[in-house]
Amino acid sequence: MRSTLVHCRRDPVVLLKLLCVLAAMMPSMPAAEKARVILLGTGTPIPDPTASGPAVAVVAGGQAYLFDAGAGVVRQAQAASQKFGIEALRATNLTRLFITHLHSDHTLGYPDVILTPWVVGRKQPLEVYGPIGTAAMTDHLRQAYAADIKIRTEGLEHLNPGALTVNVHEIAEPGPVYRDANIAIRAIGVHHGSWPQAFGYAMDAGGRTIVISGDTAPTAAIVEACHGCDVLVHEVYSADWAKIVFGSHGADYHKDFHTSTDELAELAAKAKPKLLVLYHQLYFAPRDQVDLEKEIRRTYPGNVVSGRDLTSY
Repeated sequence: MRSTLVHCRRDPVVLLKLLCVLAAMMPSMPAAEKARVILLGTGTPIPDPTASGPAVAVVAGGQAYLFDAGAGVVRQAQAASQKFGIEALRATNLTRLFITHLHSDHTLGYPDVILTPWVVGRKQPLEVYGPIGTAAMTDHLRQAYAADIKIRTEGLEHLNPGALTVNVHEIAEPGPVYRDANIAIRAIGVHHGSWPQAFGYAMDAGGRTIVISGDTAPTAAIVEACHGCDVLVHEVYSADWAKIVFGSHGADYHKDFHTSTDELAELAAKAKPKLLVLYHQLYFAPRDQVDLEKEIRRTYPGNVVSGRDLTSY
């Protein structure tokens, strides 16, 4: 081996060949995994059995970050874990939750996120970020389940009460709210009717820029946050069917609280996402009679997909 090294020093070509051979023998390093967006629930307050309550997971660096907690969120996360082979989405690993606003359809699964992973073995505290009022909701939920918690901690299960810790971080105003080695998240102020606070979230994670609108009427802040982002997950309702069902002036609530397909097409044309994903979809008719993608594509030429539960982007 010594004579080979001496020969290599004298002949750069031989040295280069030797280095190439050694590099080929070394185990390859896996490329950094890109962040994934997984729709856990794409529904609304309407009890559609094919669309769970609104919830989106972003997985980066082996950690899951949940955005909203609609009905069924923990079971949907567990289903996604099994479907996509993502350990971070197992119930016991759900430790980060970001709430857009406190409407019931976005928070019915909040006690589920607090309690179910704890019951089945979560060891770490739950970190929750949301608008003012999130702390009060959390306190009331713990009171509501006080009997359950008492039996599980003081009875034969002997669950650790410390593992039920919920650290609530209320968001006073838009801006950066969270950062770790995997992700940087900022809250976006959006207009959701008469709610005093409602947020979307924008994040840089695993080499991707992702924006989640939450519930909102068309909001310039979403356009600014996206600005060519990789994925824009945005709520929507059918403009065509709203006119049929409500008439020209009958959808005042939806106009002030939500975004129509026509409005979203205009917004996406300005925001220029690489992929527009629809969620929290209001059809106003049987789903098989409504084509939200087609409505948007009338005036928006970009990539758009109507999201379904347990799909990954």
